[in-house]
Amino acid sequence: MIGYVTLGTNKLDEAASFYDQLFAEIGASRVYEGDNFVAWSTGPGAPAVSVIEPYDGNEATAGNGVMVALAVDSPEKVQSIHARALELGGMDEGAAGPRAGNFYAGYFRDLDGNKLNVFCLVEGERS
Repeated sequence: MIGYVTLGTNKLDEAASFYDQLFAEIGASRVYEGDNFVAWSTGPGAPAVSVIEPYDGNEATAGNGVMVALAVDSPEKVQSIHARALELGGMDEGAAGPRAGNFYAGYFRDLDGNKLNVFCLVEGERS
């Protein structure tokens, strides 16, 4: 259902570097680039995530309540990507670990304050 998600940035080069390194962890690479945006995806037809300088010329701000969730295939990958985001200068918003039921996730903010999570569903119930 989702084709792509855009996250506002005020520092396109820094944001692009952050996501180049972070998305490499899940096999995503740049699929589009323009004067004011960069987009990444894991392949043709797969959803994309992009960073963009706002079209209206105003400062980009992180939306309160807005979050992008990145699906991966294992708790180990959740831990790895969450840790990598923090190494790259992201801010912790919730350590990687089990949540309700079989949901395993870690939460972080990128360099512009946009909130993301990385998650997987695990076999059986966890509490």
